[in-house]
Amino acid sequence: MLDQATYTPRLKAAYQSKIRAALKEEFSYKNDMQIPRLDKIVLNMGVGEAVKDTKKVKQAADELSLIAGQKAVINKAKKSIAGFRVREEMPLGTKVTLRGDRMYEFLDRLITIALPRVRDFRGVKGSSFDGRGNYAMGLKEHIVFPEIDFDKVDEVLGMDIIICTTAKTDAEAKALLKQFNMPFTS
Repeated sequence: MLDQATYTPRLKAAYQSKIRAALKEEFSYKNDMQIPRLDKIVLNMGVGEAVKDTKKVKQAADELSLIAGQKAVINKAKKSIAGFRVREEMPLGTKVTLRGDRMYEFLDRLITIALPRVRDFRGVKGSSFDGRGNYAMGLKEHIVFPEIDFDKVDEVLGMDIIICTTAKTDAEAKALLKQFNMPFTS
């Protein structure tokens, strides 16, 4: 059993020892607080079939909790929309916000295990930044994570992954994620 008091995630240790110094040199920051760092990672699953069967949202929340290592929150509709057969307070999706050590652990598993397991994977798009240093990507199958036993999965769901950083520009955020070995195509 790992001692939680002394354990530091691999990517967090790499950030503190090597990545911060490399970014400070590359962008010639004068202050250590200017160096970009990871803020949070948000995982989101929209379950469109929840309109017909609300149990699917509960199952998606359980699977997202397994992937994240933290309890998922169920998102409910704010308004009724008759065209989509959605009523107010109807559960439609699930999400998790990761911070701290869990965030670094998830990023490590995403980059080293899950992304290489994606079918026909050639890298992630390098243009999916929002202009403020945050990166968003989507996965078509949540079964690429080793925590999910795909023999027990009824339906393969997609998921959104948003990596929020403290970087001010997209170039700084891309440099930060490249230091974490994020496999960009361009």
